[in-house]
Amino acid sequence: MTFDLAVIGLGYVGLPLVREAAHSGLRVLGLDVDEAVVRGLAAGRSHVDDVSDADVAAALAAGLEPTTDAARLGDADAVVVCVPTPLSDEGGPDLRAVRGAVDAVAAALRPGQLVVLESTVSPGTTEELVRPALEAGGLVVGEDVHLAFSPERIDPGNAVHGFRNTPKVVGGATPACARRAEALYARLVDEVVTARSTREAEMSKLLENTYRHVNIALVNETAKFCHDLGIDIWDVVRCAATKPFGFQAFRPGPGVGGHCIPIDPTYLSHTVRARLGYPFRSVELAQEINQSMPAYVARRVQDLLNDRSLAVRGARVLLVGTTYKAGVSDQRESPAFGVARALRDLGADLEQHDALAPRFVVDGVEVPRREALGGPPADVTVLLQAHRDLDVAALRSSAAVVLDTRGLLEPAEGVVRL
Repeated sequence: MTFDLAVIGLGYVGLPLVREAAHSGLRVLGLDVDEAVVRGLAAGRSHVDDVSDADVAAALAAGLEPTTDAARLGDADAVVVCVPTPLSDEGGPDLRAVRGAVDAVAAALRPGQLVVLESTVSPGTTEELVRPALEAGGLVVGEDVHLAFSPERIDPGNAVHGFRNTPKVVGGATPACARRAEALYARLVDEVVTARSTREAEMSKLLENTYRHVNIALVNETAKFCHDLGIDIWDVVRCAATKPFGFQAFRPGPGVGGHCIPIDPTYLSHTVRARLGYPFRSVELAQEINQSMPAYVARRVQDLLNDRSLAVRGARVLLVGTTYKAGVSDQRESPAFGVARALRDLGADLEQHDALAPRFVVDGVEVPRREALGGPPADVTVLLQAHRDLDVAALRSSAAVVLDTRGLLEPAEGVVRL
């Protein structure tokens, strides 16, 4: 084999894997269907927040070869699939990219290879979709080739837990497959956790994010009635978090974003309904609550304007922070989109400022960018994301009233928290 590892999909999951593998001494083939991504990587340019240009250059020096040629997958000892799985129109995972990647692997498959799926999928996908495709050519999983699932645990912007020091779950189609996957990831991470099968590994990913989704919904709904009761939810959470057992702090916000939390629990809910015929009620309720938060933020803006005898139509509203998470430029599924839509529908004139994401396009219409937080004050500024280097003084002076949805500012005249 020419390569120790081939990674299909060089985005937020695949590229950190490539970096760690190259750093660990593996010779890596990186495959992506996007020619611009491949050209950029070949020239030493990263398109992912947590992977620097220097990281790409080091991987290239260690033997990384970015390519769009799927026929070269047969040259790798192991192939890991890291393609996106957005929601389908039916509410389950859209598996078109996974099917395409698996078909490419199957076409180039050679005896002795290990194939690992890392893309988030419904339980059973590895066995029901990937395994038949690999065995269609006559090779037997567990004997001629090996198959496993390993959920990705990439947390963009996390300065403490990176690829190597985050435990890696693996589940094999057979015990031999599990051992082969364990051996691969043991070269890349400090701890490998072996699941009973691919299904348990697939389910573990969905449970992790469903746990977060449901608890965020709990605190978001609590924030709504705390506001009506005149209770500071942020102080409530601060106090509750001092309990050394039985409580984990979750904090309210304008909604949930990113690829995982808004989407993965929906996969699970869809699977339960489709296969078992009954609802996963806690997930569906959490989805309803979290999806209501952008409209709730817009209503709070409307109330703040009403308090000053101003109409929301024609009001100047500045949105600060349009990414889904602090410290990253990724806007996927950001609640800022829902807030912007709701305020536009009410007639507000919007501006936006985000140091990490210069452009903010909502339903095909770009929201005008304010280059700095200074300038003519808006009627209301809405803090949607608090990046590390945010100029707090400039934020407070950016409008007559600041609605802080992240608990960054202490309540004061001109500052209202969610």
